[in-house]
Amino acid sequence: MRLTWPLPAALAWASAWAIYYLLPHWGLSSELTLGVSCALGIVLSVAGATWWRRIMIGLGFPLSMLLANAATVPAWAWLLPLLVLLLVYPLNAWRDAPLFPTPNHALKDLPAHVQLAQDAMILDAGCGLGDGLIALRLAYPSSRLDGLEWSWPLRAACAMRCPWARVRQGDIWKADWSAYELVYLFQRPESMARAAVKAMAELKPGCWLVSLEFEACDLSPHARLEAPDGRPVWVYKMPLALNGRT
Repeated sequence: MRLTWPLPAALAWASAWAIYYLLPHWGLSSELTLGVSCALGIVLSVAGATWWRRIMIGLGFPLSMLLANAATVPAWAWLLPLLVLLLVYPLNAWRDAPLFPTPNHALKDLPAHVQLAQDAMILDAGCGLGDGLIALRLAYPSSRLDGLEWSWPLRAACAMRCPWARVRQGDIWKADWSAYELVYLFQRPESMARAAVKAMAELKPGCWLVSLEFEACDLSPHARLEAPDGRPVWVYKMPLALNGRT
């Protein structure tokens, strides 16, 4: 269950400050203590529903330290949380979407429009922490679910959270989609044209591309559904209809 804003920020900042005060009692240096506390804030930033909220959560602790005139460590110590940020969001993944969690029941109406065999293979391309996989499992409980995520910390967390799925680390744009009957995306508008080209090249006739919220504007959707929170779910069937022509 998603916490109401600004509770995620308050909890993240409080946790970072708690760690900052506790770690010195365990013998850690001030530099390492600061690095761990800042890194905790960055990790907890995934609880933010938007980029701005994630930035506020991640920067809250170090900014509050500066305001309290408590930052008495070398400048290089501030590089530690940046390294953690790069681990969670690698540079070559910045062209894709940030961590957009899929609501659990966002895909609940999908089986009424997309009928799949019981053991159909489904890919969540860019699975993050596994919210999309959970929504897909609720919609298709007997399917075989794969998740693909470039960030290895997110991949590891997703694998622990979704032990019933096969979760791999890799680039969704270099992976082969041809084995899947449905590919699910929650990317961003700029990614959808690329996803459509890849789907047309690799998915077999009769297979499906599904996107939460963001439309492939040059394509004709098979259906446009509505998630419980009002966001659209775009459903495309292979071969894709391009500008009204197959």
